[in-house]
Amino acid sequence: MENRFFNRELSWLEFNARVLFQALRKELPLLERLQFLSIVTSNFDEFFQVRVASVKRLLAEDPSSVDVSGLTSQLVLTSISARAHQIIRTQHNCLMNDILPKLAEKGYVYVSPQDYSPQQTEFLQGVFKNEIYPLLTPLRTDMEAFPHIKNLSTYAAFLLKPMEGIRGSHEDLKGSDDLPRIAFVEIPSGISNIFWLPAASPTEGKKIKKFALLQDVVTSCGTLLFPGFTVEQTLLFKVTRDADFAVDEDSGSNFIHAMEDVLIQRKSSFPVQMTCNSTSDELTSYLMEKLELSNDDVYKIDQIINPNDLMELRGVDDADKMSFEPWEHFYPADLPEDEPYWDTLKIRDKILHVPYECYDPVVKFISDAADDENVLAIKMTLYRTGRDSPIIDALERAAQRGKQVTVLVELKARFDEERNIAWANELEQAGVTVIYGLKNLKVHAKILMVIRRESDTIRRYVHLATGNYNPKTAKLYSDISLFTSNPQIANDATLFFNLVTGYSTIQKMNCLGMAPVTIKSRILNMIQREIERSTSEQPGLIIAKMNSLTHKEVISALYKASQAGVKVLLNIRGICMLVPGVPGLSENIKVVSIVDRYLEHSRIFYFQNAGNPELYCSSADWMSRNLDRRIELMFPILEKAAFDDVKSILDSYFADNTNAMELKQNGSWEPVSQESDSSEKYQAQAELYKKYKKLNESKPKNLDNQFEVRRK
Repeated sequence: MENRFFNRELSWLEFNARVLFQALRKELPLLERLQFLSIVTSNFDEFFQVRVASVKRLLAEDPSSVDVSGLTSQLVLTSISARAHQIIRTQHNCLMNDILPKLAEKGYVYVSPQDYSPQQTEFLQGVFKNEIYPLLTPLRTDMEAFPHIKNLSTYAAFLLKPMEGIRGSHEDLKGSDDLPRIAFVEIPSGISNIFWLPAASPTEGKKIKKFALLQDVVTSCGTLLFPGFTVEQTLLFKVTRDADFAVDEDSGSNFIHAMEDVLIQRKSSFPVQMTCNSTSDELTSYLMEKLELSNDDVYKIDQIINPNDLMELRGVDDADKMSFEPWEHFYPADLPEDEPYWDTLKIRDKILHVPYECYDPVVKFISDAADDENVLAIKMTLYRTGRDSPIIDALERAAQRGKQVTVLVELKARFDEERNIAWANELEQAGVTVIYGLKNLKVHAKILMVIRRESDTIRRYVHLATGNYNPKTAKLYSDISLFTSNPQIANDATLFFNLVTGYSTIQKMNCLGMAPVTIKSRILNMIQREIERSTSEQPGLIIAKMNSLTHKEVISALYKASQAGVKVLLNIRGICMLVPGVPGLSENIKVVSIVDRYLEHSRIFYFQNAGNPELYCSSADWMSRNLDRRIELMFPILEKAAFDDVKSILDSYFADNTNAMELKQNGSWEPVSQESDSSEKYQAQAELYKKYKKLNESKPKNLDNQFEVRRK
């Protein structure tokens, strides 16, 4: 029998290949293609830090272990290296042989060091002396301890040779002839990566703008760093280190201090991968030996090792001509802009779909709660939020005005730990009660509750979301959220906060599902219900959209559903370990993926339920970490109008025949083809934008609050 599961890491690589595919599309604007190339690099940085590091540790601990796909750790690493080398090679070929030449056609010409004119060389040497040199600290390698190479920092390496006849230094400072004289310099990160070169003539300056990169200026001017030495060879390189650390929650020490120790560990952990240019085999071999890296761990590319450095071109005068046409973020047509939402939410629920709709309603909801004298308390979870967040400001203001404000902050949000520690301390100083997560469980749920005194009663308003409380990422990530005053959901929200902030025996929630307690069992039960209620006349139907699908139990249940004749439609942005289209196993399962201008981040689940359909949104993907090891929430969409809105959003992703790609039985992804040559092109994100634009244009001056209510 064929294997029932794709390998997780190799599936992720194919996701990054789909991101790269967007960069290869010549019909897309030039700077957007460059942006996708940059995303590929950022994605790989995190992948090697976390996933590859994890596999390397597993190999060291248990070389004979085999994963659910049937691969040993060594075979996984070998396969990762082969495919990652292929993707990165394609990425940089695209950059050097396609993107940069097309930028030159637009008048923006990258000049490499070997092509500097005498005038340009003189100019860059002046820039180096005045702006760069003071920031550099050369590190010699013949010290008693090998110099520390920081995680993800770009360095220039120099192989040096003393000039003949030069005297004046102590012989020990010159280094021994018995060891190679090699020095490193970290490329500074606090200055521009692009330096615009003087035009050869006034005419040229009007038509063409030439630029050099910081990394090249450092290597080409390196002789100025080492008086009395000649530079024989140079190398640009970047080292990726293991960052998959977990805080010891059983140590008994202060949790914040333990978290800070993890951040320190991350900076000096073992090397996992090195990216370098191909200018010096000798320096490459030297680094490989010192860092204990194999050939599989080293990725040699031409010239520019970090495409992210070129993103400063977003700031050129005519960048808009090389970018997507800007899309507005519309204020929801059915929410008042100049008054609080309390009265609106008493009548109906509200679905917010960012970034097509703007994030202002969430900020306004919290801000209004902070300023409303009738609001008694605010409770919420915070996983990631941006710098200078208006949400933090509102919470602090609410606490200072005497309201009871409780915030559950997840300090273990990977790569945001330092930022979370900083503003958690700030919240505490403002009088907010801060809860630092749960022991051994990462809190990933997105929920906000406002408790308000109204007449002779207390009413609770709840916001639930698939994405973080982060106004900045809400402009880039596609997410669904729900505003509601539904009493059953409010009761469940109260139970949730009592459970995660205090002690509570698990009580049954009527509407909300909570991981690791009930979400997995609910999903499995709903899949089984679909099987039991499926008939030949009315086959069962499951439609699900999420970021990743890796949970073995859930995948096995979906296989069982397919075998029972249930149709399963899956939209998976990233990792998918399920194998579709296998006769007798998964022939009724279709998997598609969409990578577009917005990052697809919402999780939406639809179960047909024999004509009585149910629809849910969630903070949780169908992954083991989400369903078994995190605090997550899944919430139902109950009102008819909201239900129909979310269902239409879900359906649009399966109508896409422009950006959608379909997963095949062999693990490859192929573009979804149009049914016929006459079929109209349908791009889900573009169509969704048109929908919200039309709603905005037809926005009534006075909102009618007469809506049909659909309560569970």
